Amino acid sequence: MLRHLSIKDFVIVEQIDLDLMPGFTVVTGETGAGKSIVIDAITLALGERGDISQIRMGCDRAEINALFDVSRMPDMINWLRENDLDGDHDSCLLRRIIESSGRSRSYINGHSVTLQQLRHAGIFLIDIHSQHAHLSLLQKDAQRELIDAFSGCTDMARGVKEAYLSWQECQQQRIIMEQRAKESNDKREQLEWQVNELSALNLTIEEWRKLQADHGRLSHVATLMAAADMAVEALSDSESAVLRQIDGIHAELHHLIDYDRQLGAITDLLDSARIQLQEGVRDLKHYRQDLDLDPQALQDIELRLSAIHSVARKYRTSAEELPQLLDHLRHQLDALDSKSTIDQLQAQETATKAEYLVLAEQLSQVRQQGSEALSHQVSAAMQMLAMAGGQFSAVLIPLEQATSHGLEQVEFQVSANQGMPLRPLSKVASGGELSRISLAIQVICSKLDTVPTLIFDEVDVGIGGQVAEIVGNLLKKLAQERQVLCITHLPQVAATGDQQWQVIKSAEPVENQPVTSTIKILDQQERIEEIARMLGGVKITELTRKHAAEMLDHAAFK
Repeated sequence: MLRHLSIKDFVIVEQIDLDLMPGFTVVTGETGAGKSIVIDAITLALGERGDISQIRMGCDRAEINALFDVSRMPDMINWLRENDLDGDHDSCLLRRIIESSGRSRSYINGHSVTLQQLRHAGIFLIDIHSQHAHLSLLQKDAQRELIDAFSGCTDMARGVKEAYLSWQECQQQRIIMEQRAKESNDKREQLEWQVNELSALNLTIEEWRKLQADHGRLSHVATLMAAADMAVEALSDSESAVLRQIDGIHAELHHLIDYDRQLGAITDLLDSARIQLQEGVRDLKHYRQDLDLDPQALQDIELRLSAIHSVARKYRTSAEELPQLLDHLRHQLDALDSKSTIDQLQAQETATKAEYLVLAEQLSQVRQQGSEALSHQVSAAMQMLAMAGGQFSAVLIPLEQATSHGLEQVEFQVSANQGMPLRPLSKVASGGELSRISLAIQVICSKLDTVPTLIFDEVDVGIGGQVAEIVGNLLKKLAQERQVLCITHLPQVAATGDQQWQVIKSAEPVENQPVTSTIKILDQQERIEEIARMLGGVKITELTRKHAAEMLDHAAFK
């Protein structure tokens, strides 16, 4: 159960701290006051993606904290323990921070977590029913997913999809192999000839690199020899050689050390330089001795390089890519010799198809049971929601071809009036009827869920009068087992709440300060005023207040 909600610098909210009670809480307020901000803040705390536009103007960051009591949620407690996210006294604190830099941080019980972990925790804690849910009921995928959720076979449907994909993958591989097997003998001969030619070339990337290095050295050996001779001459062999000059300088300075000890450090450096130069001269002489003009070796390398470049041009690739090309051609050739592979794939395809059909038929049976139960319960709810004689049916229509979703298509059909035939929901229901049917489905499905907190975001749109009162009583009855939070514009629904919040937005910015939105927990007299406003609009009369008080008294005895 959600016990406390704190919202800071979020959209137009400066600071809101709310203690939530069990039972049925209604949230009301003028249009545009910011009622949906509460839902947006909660969804952000549950791992929804956020952005800097949600930060209140002029602020560095937005922060949402949601504290839950999980003492009666063993699955949630076990999940927290398994992930080292335990809290104090069977509690769970979700915290979300959005910074103006675009960075987002998430915490569970003070531990930094990923958005995925935050979303996973949210699955245990809150179920949100949106005002747009009735629109999704017109979509075939949404209807199928709802039946699966109601029937408790979502995991089974996922297994059917995985089995279907495995079957299709085997089928596709078999088709590809069969197509390759039908390729002409010319293609096979061409590949064999190409593989033989490249194999005869016998080029490796290591040989290619060595050929390039050796060719560069041998083709410039005369220049290298001349450079080595010149360097040795300049460093040690000539009369003005560098080493002789350094020796002279070193000797002259060494005699002067007795007059100035600072020269000792300098002569040490000259000693080091002289040693380094001597080693360099020695290495140069060894290098020069190893250099040898070898025209034959150079000619052999150039012939080899010429052959390699000729083949590379023929295959329109670079020399260093020839070994990779050879591997690729060998794989293509192996794929042509695939009779045994085709037989194996055929067997795999048959096995995976059989596995899929078994799972899909099991799914169909569970869906059939669930669709019958949902049809019965929604039809019963329609009678309560001023649709007397109406009927709802979740029909399973067999498909000619199997799909990743199973062997049937789910279609919601409805008869709004007694004696009328069932027709697809999208073609029959009016906006108000669709809203009532959607609400009935959401209330029915939420009863099956174990989530302790349910939020209904203006799901009563499109209804009014007696139906609105019935809806309010339905939600209040639901709140006897769960914590229910409902954003509503209807006074009939608001009057049934055990607790009422009013969202208030400042009329105009003051001294260049942005508009702000606050939430006030109403006492009995304030509830009368708020419900009277919802009933009477701009001008509230004593008669309107009396009507509001009667509605509250009437709801209290339900």
